[in-house]
Amino acid sequence: MSADGGVFIGLGANLGDRADTIARAVECLRAQPDIEIVRVSTLHRTAPWRVLDQPEFLNAVVEIATQLPPAKLVLRLLTIERELGRERADAARWSARIIDLDLLLFGDRIVDEPGCRVPHPHLHEREFALRPLLEIAPSVVIPGRGSASDWLDQLESKPEAATA
Repeated sequence: MSADGGVFIGLGANLGDRADTIARAVECLRAQPDIEIVRVSTLHRTAPWRVLDQPEFLNAVVEIATQLPPAKLVLRLLTIERELGRERADAARWSARIIDLDLLLFGDRIVDEPGCRVPHPHLHEREFALRPLLEIAPSVVIPGRGSASDWLDQLESKPEAATA
């Protein structure tokens, strides 16, 4: 798939050995028979978003190729999170986590179903997702919103928006 039509997954962690957990998440994705890793960004250190009183995050983005539909891919991501020790049931929204796998983009598709929203509804607001995304797909477009690069430029011009 091209950079403009790829499937992109955001990875984040701010508890435990963050780099190791993200590497293990990438290996779990690689081990899936119906997922092929296309590209992986470098790790990016980022401040917490929304809930600021927690450890700093490491974030990355992976581009994959898959024939799975978006909703089934989300279920697979949740399974990998559980395998790596994440318990979503008790966690407050935007709280610290051992691992987070988010489906950011699925080509040019827009999906709004229970448990599956693509593009990720907050992607355009998150420097920590846009920066590694643009590292591996510099011309990527967020369906319904426009250029990811333009959104990052807007966030960089308003530093308070990136951490609010």
